[in-house]
Amino acid sequence: MFGLWMILIVCIIAAFGFLAATGQLKTGVKGKAAAPDLKMPDMGKAKKLILPAAVVVIAGILLSGSFYSVSEDQQAVVTTFGKVTRTDSAGVHFKLPLIQQVTKVDVTTHGASIGYAIENSTQGWGEKENPQMITADFNLIDVDFYIEYKVNDPVAYLYNSENPELILNNEAMSSIRGIISDYNVDDVMTIAKGEIQQKIKDSMMEKLTERNIGLQLINVMIQDVEPPTNEVMSAFKSVETAKQGADTAVNNANRYRNEQIPGAEAEADKIIQAAEAQKQARIAEAEGQAARFNKMYEEYQKYPLITKKRLFYETMEDVLPELDVIVTDGNTQSILPLGSLYSGVTAAEGGN
Repeated sequence: MFGLWMILIVCIIAAFGFLAATGQLKTGVKGKAAAPDLKMPDMGKAKKLILPAAVVVIAGILLSGSFYSVSEDQQAVVTTFGKVTRTDSAGVHFKLPLIQQVTKVDVTTHGASIGYAIENSTQGWGEKENPQMITADFNLIDVDFYIEYKVNDPVAYLYNSENPELILNNEAMSSIRGIISDYNVDDVMTIAKGEIQQKIKDSMMEKLTERNIGLQLINVMIQDVEPPTNEVMSAFKSVETAKQGADTAVNNANRYRNEQIPGAEAEADKIIQAAEAQKQARIAEAEGQAARFNKMYEEYQKYPLITKKRLFYETMEDVLPELDVIVTDGNTQSILPLGSLYSGVTAAEGGN
């Protein structure tokens, strides 16, 4: 607009210059402008001046509308006789006057609320009323969402649909209601929020790709979840408190288990080590007994009778350590003392 006014001013100054040059505008002695001559101007000369002035004005108007600028947050769609010919990004560009038209599209990220209204917001779409949704266990619940999106295809945004934002709103409500209906009310209010957000985002992105309306979904966020009535809300708060108490009890139990496990493992290691030591001792003792038996067997093979008697006597000493062993030849009058016997003991006394 500023360039147009500059061109008009230049044209007016040029017209006055032509008038002064042809004598249609008289000047005073000191160069000041004087009143025009009251006689009728020469119409032939006037026509010759008007035509160039008109051409200059029209050319200035056309040239002023041939250049346009695009900001960093915009993209411009250029049409030639109504057909899209190109898309321009940030910068200054030229278009053919009267032939080409330019439509600028904002490509920055926008936000829209679903289920609540944002104060001082210029948002023109989105479900402002709190939508009640039904869950898998047939409960009603109010869920507020915030959606971030932007234009990723200006041509599709302008020409593939009449109202892309309305389509985005409808697809959002369809995805939200369909996915929330797959979850129980407790999960929607507590542990499943992140999973629900991701599923809604994936569903909307797939639908927007199919629709090809030039909009790209950036993010979907659950702002608030609550039951539809105060009584139900109070009951859900009680349930949430109970769940938190259960989580606290589980955490305490896990902490006690973690404290007891190291001591139990140490005691188990101690028992295992003692059993291993006892096992090795038993093995060593058994091996020693086997070696001793083998030695005795070797001696037995050399002198069977003597070895047999020796083994018998040693066994009797082990079984009856207080017994005095006396070897006789069957005659009670003669005694062959063995061991420590008192002198003068008779055969009969020895038998007692």
